[in-house]
Amino acid sequence: MGIQLPPSINPRQMNLLRIVLALAWADGNLAKEEADVMLTNFSQVFATTAADQEAIQQELQGYLIQDIPLEELVPKLSTQAEKEFVLRLGYEVISSSARTPDEALINQDEQAIYQTLVNLLALPATTVQRIEQAAQAALGKTQAEGDNVVDLLTYQLREHLSV
Repeated sequence: MGIQLPPSINPRQMNLLRIVLALAWADGNLAKEEADVMLTNFSQVFATTAADQEAIQQELQGYLIQDIPLEELVPKLSTQAEKEFVLRLGYEVISSSARTPDEALINQDEQAIYQTLVNLLALPATTVQRIEQAAQAALGKTQAEGDNVVDLLTYQLREHLSV
């Protein structure tokens, strides 16, 4: 057993990952689609080259088993951009898959924890609605084109989060 190195992402970035993970784990299941959305988006925020993005994705795989309560994580968000980012990505993650074909994309457990996140973030209702609509549009485009969920928010936050 080797020595575990500290993560290559900073504590603020780790906090963002953990918040989105809390949403993904709300129903007791982390679907492959949910993990893929998180790993794709976070690797593009945390790294700029394809090689670095792949390395980050491999590293972040090890953190996908963590489930820390939102009440511990959300107060650590320091900017409006971080709050909007976790809300957007969290919504995309919980909307990316259903456990069964008969189940809604966002099940009751996920909806409940998402509402907890919305309440903890204390964002204006218009901001929440704008973010949800943008996430739905991105997911619709992704499903129609077969692309990864990649959006402008990734590029806007790259510099902000690398500081």
